Amino acid sequence: MTQLHDTSKVDREPPIPLSYTKPFWEGTRQKKLLLQFDKRNNKYQFYWRPVSIYDGLGDLEAREAEGTGEIFTFTIATRARPPFQGHEPFGIAVVTLKEGVNIMANVINCASEDLRIGLPVKLCWLPLKNGTYLPAFEPAK
Repeated sequence: MTQLHDTSKVDREPPIPLSYTKPFWEGTRQKKLLLQFDKRNNKYQFYWRPVSIYDGLGDLEAREAEGTGEIFTFTIATRARPPFQGHEPFGIAVVTLKEGVNIMANVINCASEDLRIGLPVKLCWLPLKNGTYLPAFEPAK
């Protein structure tokens, strides 16, 4: 059984947020996964954008996601460039959240043999140097 590496040990630079993504990154300081919600269309969207993907208007609100979902698709990286070089193998998945949006993130605390489409997962957090966190997922046990 091959344990996937915990990519929280990767020394990565925090992103420089765009003006419309600042609420997302500020939410991660409290380990809150914020999604944009379009009240007119009653739908969530992720990743953060300045306007709705449903009607092109800009009246969106931030709502906290539950942080649970299942793996829609995945890959296991066995070769990587810096800063991930030397941390292989690690899992990367597209997770469909309970709220109906997809998010791509690392998968940790999971053996490669256990990683599969449909695997229930829960949110966890990888610390960044500036006090923000990067969302990641681990199997929901």
